[in-house]
Amino acid sequence: MSLKIVTIVGARPQFIKASPVSRALRREHKEFLLHTGQHYDRNMSQLFFEELDIPEPDLNLEIGSGPHGEQTAQMLAGIERVLAGQKPDRVLVYGDTNSTLAGALAAAKLNIPVDHIEAGLRSFNREMPEEINRILTDRISALLFCPTATAVAHLQHEGITRGVHNTGDVMYDAALHFADLAAGRSSILERLDAAPGGYLLVTCHRPQNTDDPAALGAIVSALIASGERVIFPVHPRTVGFLRRSGLMERLQNAGKISLIEPVGYLEMIQLEQHARMIVTDSGGVQKEAFFYRIPCVTLRDETEWVETVKDGWNLLVGSDHDRILDAIRTFTPPAQQMAHYGSGRASAEIVRILGGTV
Repeated sequence: MSLKIVTIVGARPQFIKASPVSRALRREHKEFLLHTGQHYDRNMSQLFFEELDIPEPDLNLEIGSGPHGEQTAQMLAGIERVLAGQKPDRVLVYGDTNSTLAGALAAAKLNIPVDHIEAGLRSFNREMPEEINRILTDRISALLFCPTATAVAHLQHEGITRGVHNTGDVMYDAALHFADLAAGRSSILERLDAAPGGYLLVTCHRPQNTDDPAALGAIVSALIASGERVIFPVHPRTVGFLRRSGLMERLQNAGKISLIEPVGYLEMIQLEQHARMIVTDSGGVQKEAFFYRIPCVTLRDETEWVETVKDGWNLLVGSDHDRILDAIRTFTPPAQQMAHYGSGRASAEIVRILGGTV
C-alpha cells in the first residue's frame, strides 16, 4: 500500500535537498510538492528544474518575503487549506525555515503526522530564527530523520527519543548526485579565468555579519589584506549593505576580488570543488566544503555542523579581522575525515522507514 505525502519546501536549497528524497519517494508513493514561495529566486525557472532533474512544485503559494510573524501566519493559512484539500497520510518538512515551521504547525493542527528531515540540529543560538524553527518542529514531529549521531544526541538531551532515526544526510546524497552533473555542465571557471586551487570562494549573507558595519568592514578588510584571488558571489542583501557602508568601492578597487551575482547551483558546486579555501557564513556551504574536502573558514562563532569542526576541516572565526586573516593564511586541515554524514543513501533509508508506517 502506498502513502500520499505532501512535501513542503520554501526555497531553492530545500528543493535541492528534497530532490533525492522525491526521486526515491515517487518510486513507491504519491507525493504532492508544495512550495510556499518563501524566497523568491529568479533562478528557480523552468531551466532550474530541467537542468537539475528536480520535480516542479505542484503548487506555489507565492507568499514572498516579510516580517517573520506575518510571513509564517500567511504560510500557515495557505498550507492548512492545501492539506485540508489534499488529505495526505503524512507531511514531510525540511530543515529550519519559516516554511518548515508553518508546515509542521498546519499538519499538527489537522492531526496529520509530521516527519522532519534534518531533525536534531542545534546551534544553541536562540537569536537565530532558524534555531526556534528547528526546536518547535522537532517537538511536534512523529518521525525525526537525523543527519548525524550528534543530532540524535541533541534530541535525547531534550527528552525526544521516540521516532528518532539516524539516516545520514540527504544533503550528502544531493552533493554526490549534483557533483557529477556539474562536472559536465558548468564552465564558470573558464568564464572567470579562475585556476583550480587558485582562489578563495566567499559567501556572506547572515544578518550578524551584513547588518553590522563593523563586522562587515572587518570581513572585507581581511579579504583585501589576504592579497589572494577572491571569487565572491554577492547575496542581494549583502550588496545593499556594502554600498551603504562604502565597502563595495573598496572591494571593487582591490584588484584581485571578483564580485559576481549569485550563481546557479551547478556553478556553485564547481566553484566549491575547485577553491583553495571557502570563507562563508552559510551552513549549507560549510557542509558542502566538507563533502568536497575543501578547507572552510566560517564567519560565525557557532555552527550546527560541529562534526566539520571536530574533524579539523572547518574553523570558526566570527567576524574578527585578525582571526579571519590568520585562518586564510595558515589554516590547514588534516588528511583524514570521518564518515559523519552517512554513505549517500539517506534518501533510500528515509523512504524505507516511511514505508513501515503504512
